[in-house]
Amino acid sequence: MPHRHSSPLRRALMALALTVLALALAACGREGSPPVKGPKGSELPRYPVAKNFSLPESPTWVRAKRRGHLIIGVKEDQPYLGEKDPATGRYTGFDIEIAKMMSAALGFPPRTIEFKTIASANRETALQNGQIDLYVGTYTINDKRKKLVGFAGPYYMAGQSLLVRADEKDIRGPQDLAGKRVCSAAGSTPYQRIQAEYPKAVLIAYDTYSVCVDNLLTYQVDAVTTDDAILLGYAAKVPDELKVVGKPFSEEPYGIGVPRGDNALRFALDDALAAAEKNGLWRKAYDATLGLSGVPAPKPPPIDRYPAA
Repeated sequence: MPHRHSSPLRRALMALALTVLALALAACGREGSPPVKGPKGSELPRYPVAKNFSLPESPTWVRAKRRGHLIIGVKEDQPYLGEKDPATGRYTGFDIEIAKMMSAALGFPPRTIEFKTIASANRETALQNGQIDLYVGTYTINDKRKKLVGFAGPYYMAGQSLLVRADEKDIRGPQDLAGKRVCSAAGSTPYQRIQAEYPKAVLIAYDTYSVCVDNLLTYQVDAVTTDDAILLGYAAKVPDELKVVGKPFSEEPYGIGVPRGDNALRFALDDALAAAEKNGLWRKAYDATLGLSGVPAPKPPPIDRYPAA
């Protein structure tokens, strides 16, 4: 009986099997959400801190003044919008820049902000119970939410869009999705809109968009859909591999959440946003974050100074 461990054929087959396994693992291990790589501090705008600013009519501002800084709720998993580097704890992105410019306008140095990650489902509760002073994190303004919290802004008009691979030529908008594999978050509004309005698309759902992007990069799906601002963040990380196509096919006005009834704070933030749009700081913040996707800065949406609640 030949010695099995010395068989040249067995060794060759084992080597081949290991090679195939390594290739398979490499393909499956492709990260859909590349490592955090926010802009360098030197590339970000500087926000002048308002001197002798006072807003005694706002109980939220008064509490922050006594504390010495603002506590701002944000997201930590949205590239170039609100993302936290697990190694350094540093937050970066367009929403983070909006938070910093608002802090400065209210008289608090941006470096003093206490950022707190708050999940979408907990935003209203966090504002209502005083856990945070403001919330800046892809927070769409709508009438239902206005019954629970207040909103300054909007500071950005997002809309549902499509993320595809950079070499994709057949998908230019939702009208091209028939027969295409489209990924979105399970149960999300973007998923439901595609299901209702573009029924010929082949819908695939996961719990997170990062898994969708992973599958897009590994050719398991043809497109990912959610708010264009979120998709621009993913595209900004790997612009040679991903791009956002077509025009948005919904409207999602992003606002700054404040405690309901604190109209003095809301109106002060509206004034600060209007000033930042006029003096160019809004544009600089966009260019240093979402602008890295290659999409020029849009015109900021009109600020909705709705009546006091």
